[in-house]
Amino acid sequence: MKYWFSYNVFIFLYKWQLTQTPINQHLKMSKRMKKLVCIVMAGFFVFSAAMGQSSDSLSIRNIVNDIMKRGAAYENLRFLCKQVGPRLSGSPQGLKAVQETARMMKEMGADTVYLQECMVPHWVRGEKEVAKVMLSNGKEYILKVAALGNSVGSPKAGVTGKIIEVHSFQELEAVKADVKGNIVFYNYEMNASYIQTFKAYGEAGVYRSNGPSMAAKYGAVGVMVRSLASNPDNHPHTGATRYNDSFPKIPAIAISTNDADYLSAALKNKSVTKGYFKTNCQMLEDVKSYNVVGEIRGSQFPDEIITVGGHLDSWDLAEGANDDGSGCVQSMELIRVYKALGIKPLRTIRAVMFQNEENGLKGGTKYGELAKADKKKYIFALESDAGGFVPRSFGITANKEQTAKIFSWSQLFKEYGISEFTVGGGGADIGPLRPLGTVMAGLIPDSQRYFDIHHAETDVFENVSRRELHLGAGVMAGLVFLVDKYGL
Repeated sequence: MKYWFSYNVFIFLYKWQLTQTPINQHLKMSKRMKKLVCIVMAGFFVFSAAMGQSSDSLSIRNIVNDIMKRGAAYENLRFLCKQVGPRLSGSPQGLKAVQETARMMKEMGADTVYLQECMVPHWVRGEKEVAKVMLSNGKEYILKVAALGNSVGSPKAGVTGKIIEVHSFQELEAVKADVKGNIVFYNYEMNASYIQTFKAYGEAGVYRSNGPSMAAKYGAVGVMVRSLASNPDNHPHTGATRYNDSFPKIPAIAISTNDADYLSAALKNKSVTKGYFKTNCQMLEDVKSYNVVGEIRGSQFPDEIITVGGHLDSWDLAEGANDDGSGCVQSMELIRVYKALGIKPLRTIRAVMFQNEENGLKGGTKYGELAKADKKKYIFALESDAGGFVPRSFGITANKEQTAKIFSWSQLFKEYGISEFTVGGGGADIGPLRPLGTVMAGLIPDSQRYFDIHHAETDVFENVSRRELHLGAGVMAGLVFLVDKYGL
Protein backbone atom coordinates (compact mmCIF):
# COMPACT_ATOMS: atom_id res chain seq x y z
CA MET A 1 0.00 0.00 0.00
CA LYS A 2 2.79 2.41 0.88
CA TYR A 3 4.33 2.09 -2.63
CA TRP A 4 0.92 2.62 -4.31
CA PHE A 5 0.47 5.75 -2.23
CA SER A 6 3.81 7.33 -3.07
CA TYR A 7 3.67 6.47 -6.76
CA ASN A 8 0.14 7.77 -7.35
CA VAL A 9 0.64 10.97 -5.38
CA PHE A 10 3.81 11.66 -7.30
CA ILE A 11 2.06 11.10 -10.68
CA PHE A 12 -0.85 13.27 -9.62
CA LEU A 13 1.40 16.17 -8.68
CA TYR A 14 3.44 15.82 -11.82
CA LYS A 15 0.36 15.85 -14.09
CA TRP A 16 -1.09 18.75 -12.13
CA GLN A 17 2.02 20.79 -12.79
CA LEU A 18 1.82 20.02 -16.51
CA THR A 19 -1.67 21.48 -16.62
CA GLN A 20 -0.52 24.63 -14.86
CA THR A 21 2.43 25.64 -17.09
CA PRO A 22 3.16 25.93 -20.82
CA ILE A 23 5.30 23.15 -22.27
CA ASN A 24 8.21 25.46 -23.02
CA GLN A 25 8.44 26.29 -19.30
CA HIS A 26 8.66 22.67 -18.13
CA LEU A 27 12.41 22.55 -18.25
CA LYS A 28 12.56 25.69 -16.11
CA MET A 29 10.55 24.03 -13.38
CA SER A 30 13.25 21.72 -12.11
CA LYS A 31 13.60 23.50 -8.77
CA ARG A 32 9.88 23.47 -8.23
CA MET A 33 9.67 19.82 -9.15
CA LYS A 34 12.55 18.95 -6.84
CA LYS A 35 10.75 20.67 -4.01
CA LEU A 36 7.56 18.79 -4.79
CA VAL A 37 9.42 15.48 -4.98
CA CYS A 38 11.03 16.14 -1.62
CA ILE A 39 7.66 16.95 -0.07
CA VAL A 40 6.11 13.83 -1.53
CA MET A 41 8.96 11.57 -0.49
CA ALA A 42 9.05 13.03 3.02
CA GLY A 43 5.35 12.37 3.28
CA PHE A 44 5.93 8.87 1.98
CA PHE A 45 8.52 8.09 4.63
CA VAL A 46 6.40 9.56 7.42
CA PHE A 47 3.40 7.61 6.21
CA SER A 48 5.43 4.41 5.85
CA ALA A 49 6.87 4.81 9.35
CA ALA A 50 3.41 5.36 10.76
CA MET A 51 2.11 2.30 8.93
CA GLY A 52 5.06 0.26 10.24
CA GLN A 53 4.47 1.48 13.79
CA SER A 54 0.79 0.62 13.50
CA SER A 55 1.56 -2.88 12.22
CA ASP A 56 4.15 -3.49 14.96
CA SER A 57 1.82 -2.15 17.62
CA LEU A 58 -0.88 -4.61 16.53
CA SER A 59 1.59 -7.52 16.49
CA ILE A 60 2.84 -6.72 19.98
CA ARG A 61 -0.72 -6.28 21.20
CA ASN A 62 -1.62 -9.76 19.90
CA ILE A 63 1.40 -11.24 21.67
CA VAL A 64 0.71 -9.50 24.97
CA ASN A 65 -3.01 -10.31 24.85
CA ASP A 66 -2.32 -13.99 24.32
CA ILE A 67 0.14 -14.15 27.19
CA MET A 68 -2.13 -12.20 29.55
CA LYS A 69 -5.12 -14.42 28.75
CA ARG A 70 -3.60 -17.81 28.02
CA GLY A 71 -0.01 -17.65 29.24
CA ALA A 72 1.54 -20.69 30.92
CA ALA A 73 4.33 -18.90 32.80
CA TYR A 74 2.52 -18.66 36.13
CA GLU A 75 1.53 -22.32 36.22
CA ASN A 76 5.00 -23.36 35.09
CA LEU A 77 6.40 -21.31 37.95
CA ARG A 78 4.00 -22.97 40.37
CA PHE A 79 5.29 -26.38 39.26
CA LEU A 80 8.92 -25.28 39.48
CA CYS A 81 8.44 -23.93 43.00
CA LYS A 82 6.10 -26.50 44.51
CA GLN A 83 7.03 -29.72 42.69
CA VAL A 84 10.77 -29.10 42.28
CA GLY A 85 11.53 -26.62 45.05
CA PRO A 86 14.92 -25.03 45.85
CA ARG A 87 17.32 -25.68 42.97
CA LEU A 88 20.86 -25.11 44.18
CA SER A 89 23.47 -26.18 41.64
CA GLY A 90 24.65 -29.73 42.21
CA SER A 91 21.55 -30.72 44.18
CA PRO A 92 19.03 -33.41 43.14
CA GLN A 93 16.42 -30.65 42.75
CA GLY A 94 18.77 -28.80 40.43
CA LEU A 95 18.90 -31.82 38.14
CA LYS A 96 15.12 -32.30 38.36
CA ALA A 97 14.65 -28.67 37.28
CA VAL A 98 16.73 -29.39 34.18
CA GLN A 99 14.51 -32.33 33.28
CA GLU A 100 11.24 -30.52 33.94
CA THR A 101 12.04 -27.32 32.03
CA ALA A 102 13.21 -29.42 29.07
CA ARG A 103 9.85 -31.20 29.20
CA MET A 104 7.96 -27.91 29.37
CA MET A 105 9.64 -26.50 26.28
CA LYS A 106 9.07 -29.71 24.33
CA GLU A 107 5.39 -29.56 25.21
CA MET A 108 5.29 -25.92 24.10
CA GLY A 109 6.38 -27.06 20.64
CA ALA A 110 10.01 -25.92 20.49
CA ASP A 111 11.65 -27.11 17.28
CA THR A 112 14.58 -28.41 19.29
CA VAL A 113 15.29 -28.85 22.99
CA TYR A 114 18.76 -29.85 24.10
CA LEU A 115 21.14 -29.74 27.06
CA GLN A 116 24.54 -28.08 27.32
CA GLU A 117 26.76 -29.90 29.79
CA CYS A 118 28.75 -27.94 32.35
CA MET A 119 30.49 -28.75 35.63
CA VAL A 120 29.12 -26.83 38.60
CA PRO A 121 30.09 -26.33 42.26
CA HIS A 122 28.36 -28.58 44.80
CA TRP A 123 28.00 -26.65 48.03
CA VAL A 124 25.77 -28.00 50.80
CA ARG A 125 24.50 -26.14 53.84
CA GLY A 126 24.18 -29.15 56.13
CA GLU A 127 22.42 -28.95 59.47
CA LYS A 128 20.88 -25.56 60.25
CA GLU A 129 23.20 -22.91 61.64
CA VAL A 130 23.01 -21.66 65.20
CA ALA A 131 24.26 -18.34 66.53
CA LYS A 132 23.93 -16.36 69.74
CA VAL A 133 25.43 -13.61 71.83
CA MET A 134 26.19 -13.84 75.54
CA LEU A 135 24.94 -10.85 77.50
CA SER A 136 26.39 -9.16 80.54
CA ASN A 137 23.29 -10.08 82.58
CA GLY A 138 24.11 -13.76 82.08
CA LYS A 139 21.43 -14.37 79.49
CA GLU A 140 21.78 -15.38 75.83
CA TYR A 141 20.17 -13.88 72.75
CA ILE A 142 19.59 -16.21 69.78
CA LEU A 143 20.39 -14.64 66.42
CA LYS A 144 18.62 -15.38 63.15
CA VAL A 145 21.39 -16.31 60.70
CA ALA A 146 22.20 -18.30 57.57
CA ALA A 147 25.58 -19.41 56.26
CA LEU A 148 26.82 -17.51 53.22
CA GLY A 149 26.95 -19.56 50.05
CA ASN A 150 30.31 -21.22 49.32
CA SER A 151 31.36 -20.61 52.93
CA VAL A 152 33.38 -23.21 54.79
CA GLY A 153 31.85 -24.73 57.89
CA SER A 154 32.97 -23.79 61.34
CA PRO A 155 34.94 -26.16 63.59
CA LYS A 156 32.69 -28.75 65.26
CA ALA A 157 32.68 -26.70 68.44
CA GLY A 158 31.77 -23.55 66.53
CA VAL A 159 33.58 -20.21 66.79
CA THR A 160 33.53 -17.95 69.82
CA GLY A 161 35.01 -14.50 70.33
CA LYS A 162 34.54 -10.86 70.93
CA ILE A 163 32.35 -9.22 68.25
CA ILE A 164 34.09 -6.40 66.41
CA GLU A 165 31.55 -4.19 64.60
CA VAL A 166 32.68 -2.27 61.50
CA HIS A 167 30.78 -0.37 58.82
CA SER A 168 33.44 -0.35 56.11
CA PHE A 169 36.76 -1.83 55.12
CA GLN A 170 38.36 1.43 56.24
CA GLU A 171 37.02 0.85 59.75
CA LEU A 172 38.28 -2.74 59.62
CA GLU A 173 41.74 -1.43 58.82
CA ALA A 174 41.55 0.97 61.74
CA VAL A 175 40.75 -1.79 64.28
CA LYS A 176 42.82 -4.58 62.75
CA ALA A 177 44.87 -4.97 65.94
CA ASP A 178 41.73 -6.12 67.76
CA VAL A 179 40.51 -8.57 65.13
CA LYS A 180 42.74 -11.60 65.76
CA GLY A 181 40.85 -14.47 67.38
CA ASN A 182 37.54 -12.62 67.24
CA ILE A 183 34.40 -12.30 65.07
CA VAL A 184 34.03 -9.40 62.64
CA PHE A 185 30.52 -8.01 62.22
CA TYR A 186 30.04 -6.04 58.97
CA ASN A 187 27.06 -3.79 59.63
CA TYR A 188 26.72 -1.96 56.33
CA GLU A 189 23.13 -0.96 55.54
CA MET A 190 21.77 -0.83 52.00
CA ASN A 191 21.36 2.87 51.24
CA ALA A 192 17.66 3.62 51.62
CA SER A 193 17.98 6.91 49.71
CA TYR A 194 18.73 5.11 46.45
CA ILE A 195 15.53 4.64 44.47
CA GLN A 196 17.46 2.24 42.24
CA THR A 197 17.79 -0.56 44.77
CA PHE A 198 20.32 -2.51 42.73
CA LYS A 199 22.76 0.37 43.22
CA ALA A 200 22.39 -0.03 46.99
CA TYR A 201 22.79 -3.79 46.62
CA GLY A 202 25.99 -3.39 44.63
CA GLU A 203 27.55 -1.14 47.26
CA ALA A 204 26.62 -3.36 50.19
CA GLY A 205 27.40 -6.60 48.37
CA VAL A 206 31.17 -6.19 48.62
CA TYR A 207 31.02 -6.98 52.34
CA ARG A 208 29.31 -10.29 51.67
CA SER A 209 31.59 -11.29 48.80
CA ASN A 210 34.95 -9.97 50.04
CA GLY A 211 34.36 -9.42 53.74
CA PRO A 212 35.35 -12.89 55.05
CA SER A 213 38.73 -12.85 53.34
CA MET A 214 39.44 -9.29 54.42
CA ALA A 215 38.71 -10.22 58.04
CA ALA A 216 40.74 -13.44 57.77
CA LYS A 217 43.69 -11.32 56.66
CA TYR A 218 43.84 -9.92 60.21
CA GLY A 219 43.21 -13.21 62.02
CA ALA A 220 39.41 -13.23 62.51
CA VAL A 221 37.89 -16.65 63.31
CA GLY A 222 34.50 -15.86 61.77
CA VAL A 223 32.39 -13.20 60.08
CA MET A 224 28.82 -11.94 60.43
CA VAL A 225 27.40 -9.84 57.57
CA ARG A 226 24.28 -7.71 57.76
CA SER A 227 21.77 -9.18 55.30
CA LEU A 228 21.40 -7.39 51.98
CA ALA A 229 17.77 -6.44 52.49
CA SER A 230 16.03 -3.13 51.80
CA ASN A 231 13.72 -3.28 54.80
CA PRO A 232 13.99 -4.46 58.41
CA ASP A 233 12.99 -8.13 58.71
CA ASN A 234 13.68 -11.33 60.61
CA HIS A 235 14.87 -13.34 57.61
CA PRO A 236 18.60 -13.81 56.97
CA HIS A 237 19.47 -13.37 53.30
CA THR A 238 22.20 -15.67 52.01
CA GLY A 239 24.33 -15.21 48.88
CA ALA A 240 27.75 -16.16 47.62
CA THR A 241 31.03 -15.21 49.18
CA ARG A 242 34.43 -15.42 47.46
CA TYR A 243 37.57 -16.49 49.24
CA ASN A 244 40.98 -15.06 48.56
CA ASP A 245 43.39 -17.99 48.53
CA SER A 246 46.08 -15.80 50.08
CA PHE A 247 44.27 -15.90 53.44
CA PRO A 248 42.65 -18.60 55.56
CA LYS A 249 39.05 -19.57 54.79
CA ILE A 250 36.87 -18.73 57.76
CA PRO A 251 33.15 -19.42 58.29
CA ALA A 252 30.74 -16.62 57.39
CA ILE A 253 27.07 -16.03 58.13
CA ALA A 254 24.40 -13.49 57.21
CA ILE A 255 22.40 -12.01 60.07
CA SER A 256 18.85 -10.67 59.69
CA THR A 257 18.53 -6.89 59.54
CA ASN A 258 16.47 -6.76 62.73
CA ASP A 259 19.08 -8.77 64.62
CA ALA A 260 21.85 -6.67 63.10
CA ASP A 261 20.20 -3.58 64.57
CA TYR A 262 19.75 -5.33 67.92
CA LEU A 263 23.37 -6.46 67.99
CA SER A 264 24.70 -3.04 67.05
CA ALA A 265 22.72 -1.39 69.84
CA ALA A 266 23.79 -4.03 72.34
CA LEU A 267 27.45 -3.55 71.42
CA LYS A 268 27.13 0.20 71.85
CA ASN A 269 25.74 -0.12 75.39
CA LYS A 270 28.32 -2.81 76.18
CA SER A 271 25.74 -5.43 77.10
CA VAL A 272 27.35 -8.10 74.85
CA THR A 273 30.31 -10.02 76.24
CA LYS A 274 30.99 -12.35 73.32
CA GLY A 275 29.42 -14.09 70.33
CA TYR A 276 29.17 -17.65 69.09
CA PHE A 277 28.05 -19.42 65.93
CA LYS A 278 28.29 -22.87 64.38
CA THR A 279 27.79 -23.80 60.73
CA ASN A 280 27.86 -27.20 59.05
CA CYS A 281 28.35 -26.37 55.38
CA GLN A 282 30.96 -27.76 53.04
CA MET A 283 32.07 -27.61 49.42
CA LEU A 284 32.06 -31.00 47.70
CA GLU A 285 33.55 -32.01 44.36
CA ASP A 286 32.11 -30.35 41.24
CA VAL A 287 29.28 -32.27 39.59
CA LYS A 288 27.81 -32.44 36.10
CA SER A 289 24.82 -30.26 35.29
CA TYR A 290 23.27 -28.56 32.25
CA ASN A 291 21.94 -25.46 30.59
CA VAL A 292 18.57 -26.18 29.01
CA VAL A 293 18.01 -24.71 25.52
CA GLY A 294 14.70 -24.55 23.67
CA GLU A 295 14.93 -23.32 20.10
CA ILE A 296 12.67 -22.07 17.31
CA ARG A 297 14.67 -22.19 14.10
CA GLY A 298 14.80 -19.06 11.95
CA SER A 299 13.12 -19.27 8.56
CA GLN A 300 15.51 -16.93 6.69
CA PHE A 301 18.55 -16.34 8.91
CA PRO A 302 18.89 -19.48 11.05
CA ASP A 303 22.51 -18.68 11.92
CA GLU A 304 21.57 -15.37 13.54
CA ILE A 305 20.79 -16.16 17.18
CA ILE A 306 18.51 -14.27 19.56
CA THR A 307 18.98 -15.49 23.14
CA VAL A 308 16.47 -14.92 25.92
CA GLY A 309 16.87 -16.48 29.34
CA GLY A 310 17.05 -16.62 33.10
CA HIS A 311 18.98 -18.79 35.55
CA LEU A 312 17.52 -22.09 36.66
CA ASP A 313 19.42 -22.49 39.90
CA SER A 314 18.34 -20.89 43.16
CA TRP A 315 19.53 -20.75 46.75
CA ASP A 316 18.45 -23.52 49.08
CA LEU A 317 16.54 -21.43 51.62
CA ALA A 318 13.37 -21.10 49.54
CA GLU A 319 11.72 -21.85 46.20
CA GLY A 320 13.57 -19.27 44.10
CA ALA A 321 10.31 -17.91 42.70
CA ASN A 322 11.54 -14.40 41.89
CA ASP A 323 15.23 -15.31 41.76
CA ASP A 324 15.08 -16.59 39.14
CA GLY A 325 12.19 -18.92 38.47
CA SER A 326 10.29 -15.93 37.11
CA GLY A 327 12.95 -15.16 34.49
CA CYS A 328 13.01 -18.79 33.38
CA VAL A 329 9.27 -19.15 32.85
CA GLN A 330 9.06 -15.73 31.16
CA SER A 331 11.74 -16.82 28.70
CA MET A 332 10.04 -20.14 27.98
CA GLU A 333 6.78 -18.29 27.37
CA LEU A 334 8.25 -16.88 24.15
CA ILE A 335 8.25 -20.36 22.68
CA ARG A 336 4.66 -21.00 23.69
CA VAL A 337 3.29 -17.70 22.34
CA TYR A 338 5.19 -17.91 19.05
CA LYS A 339 3.83 -21.38 18.43
CA ALA A 340 0.32 -20.48 19.61
CA LEU A 341 0.10 -17.48 17.27
CA GLY A 342 1.88 -19.14 14.37
CA ILE A 343 4.70 -16.59 14.34
CA LYS A 344 7.60 -17.85 12.23
CA PRO A 345 10.72 -15.93 13.21
CA LEU A 346 13.27 -14.91 10.59
CA ARG A 347 16.08 -15.59 13.02
CA THR A 348 16.64 -18.43 15.46
CA ILE A 349 15.23 -17.74 18.90
CA ARG A 350 16.64 -19.59 21.91
CA ALA A 351 15.13 -19.73 25.37
CA VAL A 352 17.98 -20.66 27.71
CA MET A 353 17.72 -21.84 31.29
CA PHE A 354 21.22 -21.02 32.55
CA GLN A 355 22.79 -23.12 35.28
CA ASN A 356 24.77 -21.97 38.33
CA GLU A 357 24.41 -18.21 38.24
CA GLU A 358 24.23 -17.95 42.02
CA ASN A 359 27.56 -19.41 43.07
CA GLY A 360 29.76 -19.92 40.04
CA LEU A 361 28.34 -18.68 36.71
CA LYS A 362 29.41 -21.91 35.06
CA GLY A 363 26.32 -22.13 32.83
CA GLY A 364 26.68 -18.65 31.37
CA THR A 365 30.39 -19.19 30.88
CA LYS A 366 29.77 -22.48 29.05
CA TYR A 367 27.12 -20.90 26.81
CA GLY A 368 29.58 -18.15 25.89
CA GLU A 369 32.35 -20.66 25.14
CA LEU A 370 30.08 -22.68 22.86
CA ALA A 371 28.89 -19.52 21.13
CA LYS A 372 32.47 -18.53 20.31
CA ALA A 373 33.12 -21.97 18.87
CA ASP A 374 30.07 -22.44 16.64
CA LYS A 375 30.69 -19.41 14.39
CA LYS A 376 27.07 -18.23 14.37
CA LYS A 377 26.02 -14.62 14.84
CA TYR A 378 24.74 -13.97 18.34
CA ILE A 379 23.03 -10.70 17.53
CA PHE A 380 20.92 -10.09 20.65
CA ALA A 381 20.56 -11.43 24.19
CA LEU A 382 17.85 -10.53 26.70
CA GLU A 383 17.97 -11.59 30.34
CA SER A 384 15.32 -11.49 33.05
CA ASP A 385 16.89 -11.79 36.51
CA ALA A 386 15.38 -9.05 38.63
CA GLY A 387 12.15 -10.64 39.78
CA GLY A 388 8.68 -11.18 38.37
CA PHE A 389 7.42 -7.74 39.37
CA VAL A 390 5.69 -5.23 37.08
CA PRO A 391 8.05 -4.30 34.20
CA ARG A 392 9.31 -0.71 34.15
CA SER A 393 12.05 -0.48 31.52
CA PHE A 394 14.67 -2.22 29.43
CA GLY A 395 18.39 -1.60 29.84
CA ILE A 396 20.38 -1.79 26.59
CA THR A 397 24.12 -2.20 25.97
CA ALA A 398 24.97 -1.65 22.29
CA ASN A 399 26.80 0.68 19.94
CA LYS A 400 25.39 4.09 19.09
CA GLU A 401 23.52 3.05 15.95
CA GLN A 402 22.04 -0.08 17.52
CA THR A 403 21.00 1.85 20.61
CA ALA A 404 19.23 4.48 18.49
CA LYS A 405 17.39 1.78 16.55
CA ILE A 406 16.16 0.00 19.67
CA PHE A 407 15.25 3.25 21.42
CA SER A 408 13.08 4.20 18.41
CA TRP A 409 10.76 1.35 19.42
CA SER A 410 10.21 2.62 22.94
CA GLN A 411 6.83 4.24 22.20
CA LEU A 412 5.42 0.83 21.33
CA PHE A 413 5.87 -0.27 24.95
CA LYS A 414 4.47 2.76 26.80
CA GLU A 415 0.99 1.28 27.16
CA TYR A 416 2.46 -1.75 28.91
CA GLY A 417 4.14 0.30 31.62
CA ILE A 418 7.62 0.46 30.08
CA SER A 419 8.38 4.10 30.82
CA GLU A 420 11.81 4.21 29.19
CA PHE A 421 14.68 2.39 27.56
CA THR A 422 17.95 3.10 29.34
CA VAL A 423 21.59 2.88 28.33
CA GLY A 424 23.39 0.01 30.03
CA GLY A 425 21.83 -3.37 30.63
CA GLY A 426 22.18 -7.10 30.31
CA GLY A 427 22.87 -9.75 32.90
CA ALA A 428 25.50 -12.03 34.39
CA ASP A 429 24.61 -15.10 32.31
CA ILE A 430 24.54 -13.36 28.93
CA GLY A 431 27.61 -11.26 29.76
CA PRO A 432 30.05 -13.76 28.17
CA LEU A 433 28.40 -13.04 24.78
CA ARG A 434 29.39 -9.37 24.79
CA PRO A 435 32.89 -9.94 23.31
CA LEU A 436 31.12 -11.43 20.28
CA GLY A 437 29.46 -8.08 19.59
CA THR A 438 26.10 -9.25 20.92
CA VAL A 439 23.67 -6.52 21.90
CA MET A 440 22.81 -6.94 25.59
CA ALA A 441 19.42 -6.21 27.13
CA GLY A 442 17.91 -6.68 30.56
CA LEU A 443 14.30 -6.51 31.68
CA ILE A 444 14.04 -4.04 34.57
CA PRO A 445 10.99 -4.62 36.75
CA ASP A 446 10.00 -2.45 39.69
CA SER A 447 12.61 -3.29 42.31
CA GLN A 448 11.24 -1.74 45.49
CA ARG A 449 10.17 -5.10 46.98
CA TYR A 450 12.79 -7.32 45.37
CA PHE A 451 15.31 -7.20 48.21
CA ASP A 452 12.64 -8.10 50.74
CA ILE A 453 12.76 -11.63 49.36
CA HIS A 454 16.10 -11.89 47.53
CA HIS A 455 18.10 -14.95 48.72
CA ALA A 456 15.78 -15.38 51.69
CA GLU A 457 13.20 -17.92 52.83
CA THR A 458 10.49 -15.52 51.67
CA ASP A 459 11.28 -16.04 47.96
CA VAL A 460 8.26 -18.27 47.40
CA PHE A 461 5.61 -18.68 44.72
CA GLU A 462 2.99 -16.85 46.78
CA ASN A 463 5.00 -13.62 46.42
CA VAL A 464 4.60 -13.54 42.62
CA SER A 465 1.67 -11.85 40.87
CA ARG A 466 0.33 -13.66 37.80
CA ARG A 467 -0.48 -10.39 36.01
CA GLU A 468 2.91 -8.83 36.68
CA LEU A 469 4.77 -12.01 35.70
CA HIS A 470 2.85 -12.36 32.44
CA LEU A 471 3.15 -8.67 31.58
CA GLY A 472 6.92 -9.02 31.90
CA ALA A 473 6.84 -12.03 29.58
CA GLY A 474 4.71 -10.06 27.12
CA VAL A 475 7.06 -7.10 26.79
CA MET A 476 10.04 -9.43 26.52
CA ALA A 477 8.34 -11.27 23.65
CA GLY A 478 7.46 -7.94 22.05
CA LEU A 479 11.05 -6.71 22.11
CA VAL A 480 12.33 -10.00 20.69
CA PHE A 481 9.69 -9.76 17.94
CA LEU A 482 11.06 -6.38 16.83
CA VAL A 483 14.69 -7.49 16.95
CA ASP A 484 13.82 -10.53 14.86
CA LYS A 485 11.79 -8.52 12.33
CA TYR A 486 14.24 -5.67 11.77
CA GLY A 487 17.59 -7.12 12.86
CA LEU A 488 20.39 -5.09 14.42
